[in-house]
Amino acid sequence: MNDTDFMREALREAEAAAREGELPVGCVIVKDGAIIARAHNCCEASRDATAHAELLAIRQASATCGDWRLNRCTLYVTLEPCPMCAGAIMQARVGRLVYGAANPEQGCAGSLYRIPEDPAFPHFCPSDGGVLAEECQALLEHFFAARRGRRDGMPPA
Repeated sequence: MNDTDFMREALREAEAAAREGELPVGCVIVKDGAIIARAHNCCEASRDATAHAELLAIRQASATCGDWRLNRCTLYVTLEPCPMCAGAIMQARVGRLVYGAANPEQGCAGSLYRIPEDPAFPHFCPSDGGVLAEECQALLEHFFAARRGRRDGMPPA
């Protein structure tokens, strides 16, 4: 499997989040070519602002590996991480980050800031964005359009 295949798995998680009324963000963590963790946003159901897909997947991967250091893992997420998640990725020593859609409002892996690659921090996590970006973005746009009561995603005339 390659980056596109793993991002498709993250998209499946994001679709599950959307079905549950959650912001459709999905994440998988891969080690040695196998998915060891998968999660999607659960903030609404858990009433927990920290229940982002990345944090839930990091917890799961750490439990699976028996170590909080995930330096031999790649984290795939459908939306560029926010500051909290980018920080958690650094704290978990994730080896590589791959994201789908850019997050111009809160993205801290390239849009607003590059926390994972900031030389001020002791851990460097290379990040690649734009993998299946159009599909990831379309899922988000459809979700927000549906929340606003529009089916086509277009603003009212």
